[in-house]
Amino acid sequence: MIDESLRELYQEVILDHSKHPRHFGPLDHATHNADGLNPLCGDRITVHLNLDAEGRIADIAFEGKGCAISQASASLMTDMLKGRSTAEAEKLMNGFLHLVKGEEGVTGLADDDLEILLVMAGVSAFPMRVKCATLAWHTMKSALEGSGAPAKSE
Repeated sequence: MIDESLRELYQEVILDHSKHPRHFGPLDHATHNADGLNPLCGDRITVHLNLDAEGRIADIAFEGKGCAISQASASLMTDMLKGRSTAEAEKLMNGFLHLVKGEEGVTGLADDDLEILLVMAGVSAFPMRVKCATLAWHTMKSALEGSGAPAKSE
């Protein structure tokens, strides 16, 4: 259970990321792109990635419109993934999905990464908002896979 002062801090972080998103905008010379849509509320996200020769995310950006949760999640995601390998990105995504769905068993994440991801853990109390929080992450995965099909949050 998250105590009240920690919950307030997490809400401040979410509001800051939604009002001042990091890595927001187009990305010149992106090597991978994907569009995502949450049909339940209309949130839209486009993720742009630039992978280097070693398969690391050299740069990442997002564009779109949506609620504070979807925008904050995309901003947090881009902050966390820049400079990471695709394997690290997948590991962070899996940990994030477990957290926002309120599932047990988030393992294998560095303490610093887990601390950042915990900001969004409170979303699990609002099942309709989980799709908002996961949209950017599913879209990033689609971009990495180069599927071309629009991503949908689950």
